[in-house]
Amino acid sequence: MHMSHQHIETLIIGAGQAGLATAHELGRLGRECLVVDANARVGDNWRCHYDSLKLYSPARFDGLPGMTFPGDPWHFPGKDEVADYLERYAVDLALPVRLQTRIERVEPLDGGGFTAHLGAGALECENVVVASGTFGGRTPHVPQLASSLDPRIRQLHSTTYKNPAQLQVGATLVVGASHSGCDIAYELAEHCRTILAGPDRGNIPLDWRSPIFRPAMSVVVFAWRHVLTRRTPMGRKEMAAVRHHGAPTARVKARDLAQRGVERVEHKVTGASPDGRPMLADGRVLEVANVVWATGFRPDFSWIDAPITGDDGWPREYRGVAEAVPGLYFCGLSFQYAFSSMVLPGVGRDAAYVAHRIAERARRRVPA
Repeated sequence: MHMSHQHIETLIIGAGQAGLATAHELGRLGRECLVVDANARVGDNWRCHYDSLKLYSPARFDGLPGMTFPGDPWHFPGKDEVADYLERYAVDLALPVRLQTRIERVEPLDGGGFTAHLGAGALECENVVVASGTFGGRTPHVPQLASSLDPRIRQLHSTTYKNPAQLQVGATLVVGASHSGCDIAYELAEHCRTILAGPDRGNIPLDWRSPIFRPAMSVVVFAWRHVLTRRTPMGRKEMAAVRHHGAPTARVKARDLAQRGVERVEHKVTGASPDGRPMLADGRVLEVANVVWATGFRPDFSWIDAPITGDDGWPREYRGVAEAVPGLYFCGLSFQYAFSSMVLPGVGRDAAYVAHRIAERARRRVPA
């Protein structure tokens, strides 16, 4: 059948943990769906991260609905383990996934429903679930000043950093002190002089090596799911911080960075010197051979032909439901409902909520 003639009740864009969990929950409710993803394999969004990336939650908390995460329940899965788990999840649960299918534009129709454009073809659907990542996709945020740096300085964003072998001999500046920045600086410090610049984003006060780690981790995950939510003042404050500045660090502590010899400066990198070296807000100029921009991502929903975003660039939604555009949903957004929404321990609950709202909408629809 030609794609331009294909109709599906719910189109899910993105075959990561959020999209797959939503598909599973819709299947449990007897609702038809199709998951599409631009990658060649399920899990490729994880495989492309830096080599040393591990989850911050042990495997016992990382399973999606219908399948536990394999291995020692208290080990921290690496990125490739997560990718392989997602691939097995899609296969073992027989989820309807179509790979190498990039959605270029989603167009709401006047009479309801959507057309999703992909190259010369299109898919028509009643509902769209955007599960393309915490920020609507992997659109790196790199400050404009990067273009003012000396071209002899090697620059990488955290999305293209894999391991220390990519860098030139000499000092490295890591910009951004959230999760990935601390991880990367900690790793690089074994190989070269490393400077980590950026405001402190806080730290989850739990030592992964502590004998009380196991019971304490259960408390932390409970707080991620039930305390730090959009319904609580504490959660709403954290939501603003996480969405616009980055999450608190987890495994790598300030003392770990200090023990590795990382030079920690809390000033921002605000410009370039006349000779193209990075300059801090206090005027200090840094002599480095490399810069790794661990500066996160920017929300990008420009491919949805509807006024869905607020002044901050984030979709106007609550718990993944965009009331202003009937039939449009999100899953996997940062703080979609709670701190846990952007990590595996929280995805299943969000997916179930979205799936139930889709099923309710289907029951309310009156046949033409």
